[in-house]
Amino acid sequence: MQVATGIVVDGKIAIDGVHLAEGAVVAVIMRGADEDFSLTKDQEDELLEAMAEIKRGEFVSLDELLQSLPKHS
Repeated sequence: MQVATGIVVDGKIAIDGVHLAEGAVVAVIMRGADEDFSLTKDQEDELLEAMAEIKRGEFVSLDELLQSLPKHS
């Protein structure tokens, strides 16, 4: 698992110094033009652990989530 930052160039994400395999699946978190985006070391560790949990299959599926929500009449 890697965390990297980059910029958009000609509609594509450019990340210096990181090789991504063709077809690699990535997650993109964007900030607004007037917002900063930074994580503390603890926040980054928490994010990486959450991503590892998902990779291990430790998550609730969309169907399970929807079924757990209260029903509206």
